[in-house]
Amino acid sequence: MKTATDNTNNLFAAAGRLLLATIFIFSALGKLAAPAATIGYIESVGLPFATLGFAIAVAVELGGGLMLVFGVKTRWVAAALAAFSIVTGLAFHNALGDQNQLIHLLKNFAMAGGLLQVAAFGAGAFSIDARISRPAIRQAA
Repeated sequence: MKTATDNTNNLFAAAGRLLLATIFIFSALGKLAAPAATIGYIESVGLPFATLGFAIAVAVELGGGLMLVFGVKTRWVAAALAAFSIVTGLAFHNALGDQNQLIHLLKNFAMAGGLLQVAAFGAGAFSIDARISRPAIRQAA
């Protein structure tokens, strides 16, 4: 029997996924709106294959963000987005003497922490993952 606490926890899980996904989705849309600027930024930090990096970043952010919102392969997606957040934070926000860059790096780490919580505890009941894992209800003929 479900309790009010179960429902609240499931609402919090869904809201948390949505809030975590928002930054990835908006970031991907921003990259798509200005691909040349994004590719130039990737090149400016000295990373090779900037165009490929751009494509991968858009796919990870948009695809992963949408999968997180709907709760599809949630644990795997959350772990992948956590790793992406740490790697991109270290690659693009490593000027620790600049307070703005330090805050961006810590923001990426905080996002990774939240995503690792999702990876550890799953999507909750309001997700496609939960829908798929439920046994089918069979009606008597």
